[in-house]
Amino acid sequence: MMSSLSDRLRALGVKVGTKNLQPSKPRLQLDHPIDSVLPGNWYPTPQGEVFTVETRYRKDFRVGNIELKPSSTLKIVAAWAREPQLLNFNLDQFAFIDTETTGLSSGAGTLAFLIGVGRFEGDEFRVSQFFLHEPGEELAQLAAVEEFLSRCEVIVSFNGKSFDLPVIKTRFITNGWSPPLIQAPHLDLLHLARRLWKSRLPNRALGELEVKILGTKRSEQDVPSWMVSDLYFDYLQTGDARPLRGVFYHNEVDIVSLAALLSHMSNVVADPLNTPMEYGADIIAIGKLYADLGYLDTAAKIYKRGLNRGDVKGDAYWSAVKQLSLVHKKRGDFQAAMELWEQAAMNEQIYAHEELAKTFEHHHKDFSSALVLTDNALKILSKTASPLDRMGWIMAFEHRKNRLEMKIKKLNSQQ
Repeated sequence: MMSSLSDRLRALGVKVGTKNLQPSKPRLQLDHPIDSVLPGNWYPTPQGEVFTVETRYRKDFRVGNIELKPSSTLKIVAAWAREPQLLNFNLDQFAFIDTETTGLSSGAGTLAFLIGVGRFEGDEFRVSQFFLHEPGEELAQLAAVEEFLSRCEVIVSFNGKSFDLPVIKTRFITNGWSPPLIQAPHLDLLHLARRLWKSRLPNRALGELEVKILGTKRSEQDVPSWMVSDLYFDYLQTGDARPLRGVFYHNEVDIVSLAALLSHMSNVVADPLNTPMEYGADIIAIGKLYADLGYLDTAAKIYKRGLNRGDVKGDAYWSAVKQLSLVHKKRGDFQAAMELWEQAAMNEQIYAHEELAKTFEHHHKDFSSALVLTDNALKILSKTASPLDRMGWIMAFEHRKNRLEMKIKKLNSQQ
């Protein structure tokens, strides 16, 4: 039977919580210690030393095709995140966070053995990686992280709301400390990535976005996420830090990619009518984002730009037409909406028959035209819809047909 993570940690001498541990013993002289393998230093804190690797990038450094530091307003990003206070802070107050952990749970048995944080400092982007050389040094690691974050007011992560931040919070609480930035605005870029590229990219993992969106690719030094915890456990047993080079590289690239991804996202959503974009599907996704935020006039223009690209076809095209037509309807522009519904009805789109029938019935009092559309919809449904779809649609259209026939009969009787 495989041992649990707690058993493995206990076998290595790990105690739950480190608040009352004695200072760590002098480090053994190993053949390949961490400070001989990686270009880091032992950073002093009131709780002891923590091994820290720092890397600095110029703010105009590019990840693939993207400049590292955002140059556009974050107004739309903040509105999407429902974090309007983001606009009160400058980019130097944003903390880009990623962790490497001993497990996939955020419970008390999971250690964040590598906490990487990046922030802009003037003309540079500084990445600091705080390493848990041994579990007994966790207080020092957390103290260093807390100090680094003391100048920050906003958190940026990739799936951090579900994982990274709960792990960090648990580590602080387990050690009797109040977690830093507990009430800070948090931009989790995984969720925005899903909004922007769901229709085009089936895989929105950060590594995939680096290739497909940022235009870059990791070196062979990178290690897959599923190997990370095992490499750390091996290090605790052997003291050989050489296999951890790839882990530090993996963590550093995650943080740098976070900054570049925010830069790209803020650029494309800030000015989608003029920013060059390769795919119509991406433009349409931004149109939907604007529509959901209530910017209907701009959303309509964005949708048109996406549809005019010519690379959106089939079901994706008609779905976008439907979305745009409903934007026109909300704007009160029924003429523009009806033009799209007429195109969609000719393509046997059932919703368009319903919208047109409702418009003719309720706005134009043209019951005969509404009845023709209703009959056409019922004919299409009899041929194409699945049994489940037919059940709902047919009942609605038959109810409409009965009502329209009664209205026509009543109207004829009055003539």
